[in-house]
Amino acid sequence: MGGSVGKGGSGKAGSLLDALPSLNAPLHVVMLGLDSAGKTTALYRLKFDQYLNTVPTIGFNCEKIKGTTGRCKGTSFLVWDVGGQEKLRPLWRSYTRCTDGIVFVVDSTDAERMDEAKMELLRTVRTPENHHVPILVLANKQDLPGAKDAAQVEKCLGLRELGPTQLFHVQPSCAVIGDGLEEGLECLYDMICKRKKISRHIHKASKRR
Repeated sequence: MGGSVGKGGSGKAGSLLDALPSLNAPLHVVMLGLDSAGKTTALYRLKFDQYLNTVPTIGFNCEKIKGTTGRCKGTSFLVWDVGGQEKLRPLWRSYTRCTDGIVFVVDSTDAERMDEAKMELLRTVRTPENHHVPILVLANKQDLPGAKDAAQVEKCLGLRELGPTQLFHVQPSCAVIGDGLEEGLECLYDMICKRKKISRHIHKASKRR
């Protein structure tokens, strides 16, 4: 699975702490994907740990979610779930400005629209303000027949085309029952921490010049 995040080590105790997001400030995360991919179902499964019947999102939903497992336990995420209908996609850029991470939800059974999903994902990630923003892809609906596995979804979305410095992780999931969502959130947290650490090193190096 591409873009896996190494834990990394450091000789200075403060280095790891510097890389961690502030416990007081929630991490800003935008949840994108084509309509009917399962974004809102995933959002409310993470929020309430139960399945809620949803309708197509016209505009956005926003919820504050707390990590419950692993390294992101107790960390707050402010998650913006933005409508995926074609007429709403030009608005995605407004929500991704200054975001800490992007969650892109894919219907793993929808082979016909996989190219469309790829086009929208690459268009979003390649905008200058989203340069190097970590990406969590939820390969959703893994419970249904014909669902592509994580490796197939990674290939279909062309994630390797984003270059060696782009952090990403493809997480198999089933939003209806919650499978894979917490694991995905933890991977996203790891990638955000890693990206912040890299950014700080670049900033410190530029100040020395």
